[in-house]
Amino acid sequence: HIMSSSTSKQILGQFITSLSTKQPTPGGGAAAAIGGAIGGAAAQMAAAYTQRKKDKESGAAAKADQLIASIDLEKYLQGADDDAVAYMDLQRTWKDSSMSPEEKKDIEMRALAVPTNLLEMCHEDVMNISNFLPHCNPNITSDAKVGIHQLAGAARAAFQTVMVNSPPDDERIRLKGLLKEINKVEDEILDLE
Repeated sequence: HIMSSSTSKQILGQFITSLSTKQPTPGGGAAAAIGGAIGGAAAQMAAAYTQRKKDKESGAAAKADQLIASIDLEKYLQGADDDAVAYMDLQRTWKDSSMSPEEKKDIEMRALAVPTNLLEMCHEDVMNISNFLPHCNPNITSDAKVGIHQLAGAARAAFQTVMVNSPPDDERIRLKGLLKEINKVEDEILDLE
């Protein structure tokens, strides 16, 4: 059955149950978007804890405030809803033989734009969190790193949704470049070598 409320308004348990069933939406794009929101929220929490007196004196609290303001959790939640709409429209292109080639192309472009935008948001937020890490309250840097890893996973998941929509080669290469930059940040904070 299809949930009557939008993804962004569902309780997490309802969303996960809905995601696990055999229905068109929510799907992988929505899962990626929700994962991004969770990563952004974890990073914002780390920044919220970087508000001690010494953080204010050192300027770290101002950098924390900038990070909090830069991460738009609502855009991630909206991305989950946008993914569902894009997919439903895309399904119409497979069934509606009266659809003009122009309308079909517009729908296909929107279906590609949704996960592309998500990947770009994740990349931007990962870079901002990475720049914030040296200023983060050292007792909670692990939560900022959780944010990076969640956002990295969301970016990779969004890339898979991009790929199913057959992007042009130059766009695929550009997005792979963003993923490589995210991987570099992850490699630095994991320090597995």
